[in-house]
Amino acid sequence: MKSNLKFFKKFKSLPVDKFFYNVLYDKKDGYYSVQDPFGSKGDFLTSPKISKLFSEMIAIWIIYTWEIFGKPKNFNIIELGPGDGDLIKVILKVFKKFPYFNSVKKIYLYEESNFLKKLQKKTLKSEKVEWISNFNKIKKGPVVFFGNEFLDALPIKQFKKEKNNFYEKNLILDKKKKIKEVYFHASASDLKVISSFKTLKNLKFIEFPKMGFNELGKVVQKVSKLNGCILIIDYGYLKPNNQNTLQSVYKHKKNKLFDNLGKADVTSHVNFALLKEFYTKNNLKVKKTITQGKFLKKMGIIKRAEIVEKKMKFDEKTNLYYRLKRLLSSRSMGDLFKVSLAYKFKSNKYQI
Repeated sequence: MKSNLKFFKKFKSLPVDKFFYNVLYDKKDGYYSVQDPFGSKGDFLTSPKISKLFSEMIAIWIIYTWEIFGKPKNFNIIELGPGDGDLIKVILKVFKKFPYFNSVKKIYLYEESNFLKKLQKKTLKSEKVEWISNFNKIKKGPVVFFGNEFLDALPIKQFKKEKNNFYEKNLILDKKKKIKEVYFHASASDLKVISSFKTLKNLKFIEFPKMGFNELGKVVQKVSKLNGCILIIDYGYLKPNNQNTLQSVYKHKKNKLFDNLGKADVTSHVNFALLKEFYTKNNLKVKKTITQGKFLKKMGIIKRAEIVEKKMKFDEKTNLYYRLKRLLSSRSMGDLFKVSLAYKFKSNKYQI
C-alpha cells in the first residue's frame, strides 16, 4: 500500500522504534500531529477523562511532595506529555485552594506535538503555564516531574536472542507494498546497553525503550542536579515475560498493528522492573512500584468521592462510582496501571 511508504522516509527498512516514531510523530502525517486522539470521539480514554478525582489526587500528591521538601519558595512542576491539557487544568484548580503554595509554584508543560500544544492552549486559556521543549531554563530546584501515559507512547526497540546472538526487529515493504518483519544483527552500541541491564538477562524476546530512556535521561539529569522526583503512571508489568506488547487502538477498539497507520494509536506496555533499574543506575532512590488503585486510595480518592457525592442526585452518584470503579478495580485500570516514584532527596519519609 502506497500510504505505508511515507512512513519509511525513503529507507528500505527501519527498526521498529524509528518506524513507529514516524507513524506517531511525523510533523505532516504523524498520528499526534493531525488529530485529537482523546475522549469519546477519539481513540482512547485516559484516567483524567474518566474522572476529575484522578487529577485531584495528583494535585494532592504534588502539594504533599512540596511539604516533604520543606515548603520551598521556589517549586518547579513539569508535566511530561500533557495530552489535551485536561489533567493539568484540574490540578491548577486544586492549587488555587492553597494560596501560599499556588504563589511559589511554577508550571511547565513538556510537549513535542505542535498540534497537541494547540489543544492544550485552548484547554488552559489564561492559565499561567509555560511550554518547553527542553529543561535548560529551569535553574533552581526542587523539580517535580510527572507523566500519565507518557512512556507507553514512546516507541520501543524489539530484539530476539538466539544462541547468545541478538537480532533487532526491522520493518520492510515487500513487493506488494505490505509491511513485513525481518531481523538483523543488533548494533554493537545497542548490544552494549541491553547487556548492561540485569532485568533483561534471561529474556529471549526483549523490548527496550531507547527513546523513552533518552527522554527520562534528561529528566534524571535535572533531578540529580537540583533535587526532586519523577512520578510515572502507566500501564505495564512488574516482571519481564518475553511478550510482544506493541498494540494499536483505533476508535476505542483493538486494531491490527499495521492497519490505519497514522490514524490509530500505537503503544507498548512499560517494563517497571527495567524502569527501576534505569533509575538506580542513575543514582536515584526508588520507591516500590505500586498499583494505580493503591496509589489513589492512599491519596484519599474514596474520601474525596464521599464528600463530592453529598451534593449529587442518585444518577450522578451512580456515574461517579462507576467511574471510580474503573480507576480502582483490579479487573480494570486499578491493577493494570502502575505508579513509579524515583527521587533525590535526603529525607527517608517520602512515600507514595
